[in-house]
Amino acid sequence: MSSTIIENPGTGNDILDSALRPKKWQDYVGQEKIKDNLKIILTAAKQRDQSPDHLLFYGNSGLGKTTLAHLVALEMGKQIRITTGPAIERAGDLAAILTNLQEGDVLFLDEIHRMHKSVEEYIYPAMEDYKLNLILGKGPMARTMELKLPRFTLIGATTRPGLLSTPLRNRFGATFQLNFYKPEDIEKIVEKSAQILQIQIDAEAIKIIAKRSRFTPRVANRLLKRARDFAQVKNQGIITKEIAEQSLHSLEVDRMGLEPGDIKILMALIEKFDGGPVGLQSLAAAAMEEEDTILDIYEPYLMQCGLIERTPKGRIASRLAYEHLGLKYKKAQNNLL
Repeated sequence: MSSTIIENPGTGNDILDSALRPKKWQDYVGQEKIKDNLKIILTAAKQRDQSPDHLLFYGNSGLGKTTLAHLVALEMGKQIRITTGPAIERAGDLAAILTNLQEGDVLFLDEIHRMHKSVEEYIYPAMEDYKLNLILGKGPMARTMELKLPRFTLIGATTRPGLLSTPLRNRFGATFQLNFYKPEDIEKIVEKSAQILQIQIDAEAIKIIAKRSRFTPRVANRLLKRARDFAQVKNQGIITKEIAEQSLHSLEVDRMGLEPGDIKILMALIEKFDGGPVGLQSLAAAAMEEEDTILDIYEPYLMQCGLIERTPKGRIASRLAYEHLGLKYKKAQNNLL
């Protein structure tokens, strides 16, 4: 049985999220093709008595990249060590982590695209030859020290695969993209989470929470926990349809799962740029948001819902966006789309 070693201990919410994380393959709902491919990779590695190839998971935040890494470690019966790209600032930090791994362990590196470029050069031989070449000293007195490492599996996770350098990306044996979940899969996740948290919830309430969860398990669990709080205070702990709608209305989550930040982006696009097209930099300035925030958090879901279209000239608000906000759609937008 594997255990978990975490570089940066989390808060109570992290512990609760960990309790909701599936511990077996059959409990992991959705992403069927990825699970099937991973099972083949891991089964073949066990038959050869080798560590699996290095793996790269990418996709939006909250889709299950960390959970998959845990399941890989569990399947192989090895430990998993968890850290993040920004936490590894120097080659010495990387050496401390890698030299403490045991044979066959899994190293999960979240936000791998934010790893320092100076450190990235050191990880190449570690991934390929399981060696770490450190430079000691400076100038004429500098020398290279080679450290042999145990065979391990590096699992990288990123929301921005385009920011990974080509040499690093090519060193992963398999790359998997996690997509948004189907509504029926989200409903299963909400139901399972409610059972784990020992929450009484109606079938209609499950559908309401799932529909507004942005097709993302982490969001679904967050909304479920907030609905639980409302139910505990106002309805003896039972989440009914009315309690679910009341809690989501209080959280300003509308019927499509849009939150105030999403509405702000859409309104800026429609009111200040006449529905577009507009470039990312201009939209970010008008909405008073960081460009990366729009790219990573808001835009993927708005595009998934068909509220924003991306054209060669920039972003455009769709007819559905106007209708959802109760605004009159301008026919001129049809030509742009």
